[in-house]
Amino acid sequence: MLSKKFRVTLLGTGIPDPKPNRYGSGTLIEAGNQKLIFDCGRCVLQRLSETGIPLKEANKLFLTHLHSDHTVGIPDLWLTPWIFGRWEEPLYVWGPDGTKRMMSKLEEAFEFDLQIRPVHDLLPEAGAKIVAHDFREGVVYEKDGLRVTAFEVDHRPVRPSYGFRVDYRGKFVVVSGDTRVSENLLRYAKGADLLMHNVGAARPEDLLQSERYRRIMSLHSHPEETGELFARVNPRMAVYTHMVLFKVGIEDVLERTRKSYSGPLVIGEDLMAFDIGERVEVTRQSPEKVPEIVPEL
Repeated sequence: MLSKKFRVTLLGTGIPDPKPNRYGSGTLIEAGNQKLIFDCGRCVLQRLSETGIPLKEANKLFLTHLHSDHTVGIPDLWLTPWIFGRWEEPLYVWGPDGTKRMMSKLEEAFEFDLQIRPVHDLLPEAGAKIVAHDFREGVVYEKDGLRVTAFEVDHRPVRPSYGFRVDYRGKFVVVSGDTRVSENLLRYAKGADLLMHNVGAARPEDLLQSERYRRIMSLHSHPEETGELFARVNPRMAVYTHMVLFKVGIEDVLERTRKSYSGPLVIGEDLMAFDIGERVEVTRQSPEKVPEIVPEL
């Protein structure tokens, strides 16, 4: 019988700037006994360790796009669990065109480590493999009642970029990825139990003065239009993650969102978890003591 557990944990809600309370983009989704990670920014593995989940159990990674702030944590997710007990299973990676090439380049970059550890540390080579898949829009993973569907979003000129819909036992959650307001996302997210969405905001005077700010903001949805999207999607709960804010406070973002959306809305934090059931229950995980990682012998 399939487990009813359907939990989402925000492993990283930050942007490229290295803030200690908001690590790089990453989301853990547990469905039954399966554990999937979506995007892998800075320190995602560290946050995963804080959940208490054995590192070797999370070896399936799905990438929304190939920007560095969504991928720089991949070497850590790949190699550290290999050292600490993921010996028989490779790291599986699904992503847009270019993912297989990126993974092959990582294997080249860490060639020394891949050669020396099996000889000196007696680590099985099987755990050092990466099995990568480039995908197009559609179902990219399906097993034991869990289905992951990739759909294109609008993050131009970064193309292709994707969001994900994750279905399990009649419930579903949506990871928007980085996107402007997207009609395609609306189509896949309509009626979601949980919608995780990016947002970007800057002060008008800064947008007027800075071409760079204007370019960055053009890649993300703004609070007013995201609120309109939330109202149309009508999720059981909406969550802001990956908030690209330049000199703008969270209260301002909420106020602007509430002009068009009055439903449930949460500002995502690292290690915040959502249990998807008859209700969507929110918990904050802030373990006082990080579980000790002991190498298996």
